[in-house]
Amino acid sequence: MSAVYEYMPHFLFSIVVGAGGCLVGLRAWLQGPMCKSKARLDGKTVVITGSNTGIGKETARDLSRRGARVVMLCRDLQKARTAAEEINRETGNAMVVHHLDLASLESVRNTAEILADTEQNIHILINNAGIMMCPRWETKDGFEMQLGTNHLGHFLLTMLLLDRLKASAPARIINVSSIAHTQGKMHWDDLHLTKDYNAKAAYCQSKLANVLFTRELAKKLKGTNVNAYSLHPGVVQTDLGRHIHQSVNGFIHWAFHFFGNFFFKTVKRGAQTTIYCAVEESLATQTGKYYSDCAEKQPHQLALCDDDARRLWDVSSELVGLGV
Repeated sequence: MSAVYEYMPHFLFSIVVGAGGCLVGLRAWLQGPMCKSKARLDGKTVVITGSNTGIGKETARDLSRRGARVVMLCRDLQKARTAAEEINRETGNAMVVHHLDLASLESVRNTAEILADTEQNIHILINNAGIMMCPRWETKDGFEMQLGTNHLGHFLLTMLLLDRLKASAPARIINVSSIAHTQGKMHWDDLHLTKDYNAKAAYCQSKLANVLFTRELAKKLKGTNVNAYSLHPGVVQTDLGRHIHQSVNGFIHWAFHFFGNFFFKTVKRGAQTTIYCAVEESLATQTGKYYSDCAEKQPHQLALCDDDARRLWDVSSELVGLGV
């Protein structure tokens, strides 16, 4: 019996070590691949929304390292300038910062006007900024906050910059969506969820809108040499989930961030698919597709509905004041 007891610590130690190794391996696998392209962006101008933190900041850092002139569009100018200075010290390349509040169509129009006056070319537009699972807030124009920020604000910004993108072709438009689109549906009778608001449903709808917008945009841009891509960056440990304690509860908020420290992607890894869509040479002949982990993936069936994509385009145009 004593021999059994003597053996037990070694046995338990082996189990712990084995389990630890499995967890380390699982975490590494969940991080996903790195973008392998070595493409340079010297002489190119890249515009990125929400680039003062998270995967937007890491995207800005990477593309600046590749020689791009990066224009950061952010709501918090102080944080944006701090991030721009940090990246400039690392890369030596100029960074430009402008204010943009996607929850205000007036702000979107003002920023687009500034870009039209100051940027001779825009080669890559990355619609990265977003908000997730907030309480039922409204934008300054009365839109449900998640649809208004994640989709409508970016829709208007893209439309207002299209002429500059076309003139700069070959050019790319990248819409950061999410795998959450697979759980979404378009609430056509109540897009702003005024009757029965659910934070998750609103978020998933906005992410589905990103993919549908990309699909229709690619069709509208056929023959212009401006390509459009949507993507899922992965489940990333950022501050995107900062509103969960208000819209759901404190325990879910704690669990989200606690387990995120172990199993979510780092911001560097989370930025890789965005970077891939921005620089991968083989995508020059592709448009309207959806990507994850630096590879083309099949989006949810609802994201492939051409009728819904056209309908969303028309509704969005009307909502932001562009007409159909």
